[in-house]
Amino acid sequence: MTDLSQSAAPLRRPFARIDKVLLTCVGIALALLLLDRAAFWPSITEAATSLAQTGPFILFAVAAIGVMRATGSERLMEGAFEGRETRMIVLGALAGGLSPFCSCEVIPFIAALLAAGAPLSAVMAFWLASPLMDPAMFAITAGALGTDFAIAKTIGAVAIGLMGGFAMMALSGTALLANPLKARTPSGCGSCCGGEAARPTLKWAFWQDAPRRRVFAEAAWANLLFLGKWLLLAYLLQALLIRYIPAEWIGTTLGGDGIGPILLGALLGAPAYLNGYAAVPLIEGLVAQGMSQGAAMSFVIAGGVSSIPAAVAVWALVKPKIFLSYLGLAITGAILAGLTWGAIA
Repeated sequence: MTDLSQSAAPLRRPFARIDKVLLTCVGIALALLLLDRAAFWPSITEAATSLAQTGPFILFAVAAIGVMRATGSERLMEGAFEGRETRMIVLGALAGGLSPFCSCEVIPFIAALLAAGAPLSAVMAFWLASPLMDPAMFAITAGALGTDFAIAKTIGAVAIGLMGGFAMMALSGTALLANPLKARTPSGCGSCCGGEAARPTLKWAFWQDAPRRRVFAEAAWANLLFLGKWLLLAYLLQALLIRYIPAEWIGTTLGGDGIGPILLGALLGAPAYLNGYAAVPLIEGLVAQGMSQGAAMSFVIAGGVSSIPAAVAVWALVKPKIFLSYLGLAITGAILAGLTWGAIA
């Protein structure tokens, strides 16, 4: 009798090697060509133009990531989790808002900190801020939504980290914070980061060493491909959004003043937010259609912290009570950030 699992394996292997993001881009283009040929070329042109306009910000972002990896400057964050708890919370939130870690790459770092006895309050401050902002995210956000929005989001990321850290500090000694880690922790990272790797010692003049130059080149190239494909998908989706979703509907649902659009933006953030970089052009399109500034901020904050990749990363590491605390702090912080930005924007 034929082993169907063995015969199907050769078919699965080529499909596994196909990049699903690029495959989705091709699928969108083919769907436009078949179902709405008149929209095909304008949508492709609009997406390509938007990607080209974002090009300088992408290049700056990948260069910044490459420098951080090659110099080993990520190791500077280790000193944030030493000393008094209050100091650790403040430095953890600042480090999270500036670190180049993605939501899955940060798992081994967080697990090591908790295993070494770092207080959950400081770790939570870092963990809440980390998915929201990094040098690459700042550059992409500034290019699409403006420098003011990028700065406000950075401040929001640090503020939410501080809020979460001090909330955990207030609950220290309670049953909520007892034994936060699950018995097993994941050993590596997903494809977006290229796997878990040892962090080099700190050396600013990285160009003097061939291995560090290689790290710079590999990190810059990997992130260029990563950002490029996700932003291409995002700009294609943005073109479809502007073409097929009436601006009146967006303006009525997510526009205007008050807390309603901000609450809705926060609640929609998690399910609609697959990738932080891809979300920026989508928000740009929604704002152009009438989404309020406060709703935009609450969407990107809630989505960044509670999106599927970030939430899975937290769920894989800590017990459900800590996971629910993480989500509650994220949604609360997103609403507060949306209200604040909506009032001053």
